[in-house]
Amino acid sequence: MTILHDALIFTPHDVDLARSPLAGRIDAKTYVLGAFNPGLTRLPNGNLLLMVRIAEALRTPIRDGHVHSIRRTGEGYTLDAWPLSLVDTADPRQIVMRGAGFRVLALTSLSWLLPVELDPEGRRVSHIHYDRAIAPTASYQCYGVEDPRISKVGERWLMTTCAVSPERQCTALYTSDDALDWRLEGIVLDHQNKDMLIFAGLIGGDYWAQTRPLGDLYFAYPPDSEWRAGPSINLASSPDALHWKPHDAPGLRPHAATVATARMGGGAPPVLTERGWLSLWHGVEPSGMVGVYRTYRTLLDRDDPSVTVATDHAALLEPAPALTEPLSDLLYLRDVVFTTGLVDGGDRWIVASGEADLACRITHLRKDDLR
Repeated sequence: MTILHDALIFTPHDVDLARSPLAGRIDAKTYVLGAFNPGLTRLPNGNLLLMVRIAEALRTPIRDGHVHSIRRTGEGYTLDAWPLSLVDTADPRQIVMRGAGFRVLALTSLSWLLPVELDPEGRRVSHIHYDRAIAPTASYQCYGVEDPRISKVGERWLMTTCAVSPERQCTALYTSDDALDWRLEGIVLDHQNKDMLIFAGLIGGDYWAQTRPLGDLYFAYPPDSEWRAGPSINLASSPDALHWKPHDAPGLRPHAATVATARMGGGAPPVLTERGWLSLWHGVEPSGMVGVYRTYRTLLDRDDPSVTVATDHAALLEPAPALTEPLSDLLYLRDVVFTTGLVDGGDRWIVASGEADLACRITHLRKDDLR
């Protein structure tokens, strides 16, 4: 695999929190825990747009025997205080409630989305659109708006996001006519369905999407199966991008031959090539607290995306610790590359990823190599 360009394009140091949607709305100092997992698309003017997830966290979350988290309410933002004796704070991203009988979390940060305009090749930042930032507005977004994925279908842009709240962990849809001004359309996938990627084009007149429903129970394949039980990438179709029916046939599943994809989920929205739909997705090898995240590639049939034309068990992108070394004082995770966008760059593909849940990475890959 020939990498023509590989660099961090946007980091926590590039965010002006004085222009954050939270600025002046909470009585506490904050910092940027991460500026990462960006949606990617090309604007009408030819420039690229990153829709960057900004995870804004409290500078001093623990005080007076309590750990605090930010939550949006109908009146603004508030700080919740949890007694330290009742929670586990080992993971810097979340607060785990003890003794609940099942897994219950609060988050150490609240996420909002920042549109960052790049030059046509994604090599430099052209403009940061703070005036078009997307902050939580609905009750089902009270812990934040996370991990946008952007697809252009016809003349309309569609952006799926993960909405986080005690009500549900769901997928919400935004739409736009120019990729800068977005309208919240509401929930399109319900509880514990993440990484929804809408195909960048219709199939048989319908919208299609990759989905990833989660749970803590999976049924075993037979001992000699080529597949491994666990989270997989499923498919759904829709007449209008709002109402989705799960597809009967399975999509991409963890392969028994490798532990590198023991857990998997969607990456970049699939784009159509001359041989079929190119799908970039993430596989997770169990290791440490969160595992090792890598990017993989699969080619899907252009008329039936449940059919795999070709796939590669070798990783397309690996975590790049050399890129984050200048930010080592900000690192709280390692071994994570989480690809979230793919656009055509002529003789190359331009790939956007979150690196180490910290910064935005742009990688140029030769099209010939992805064949």
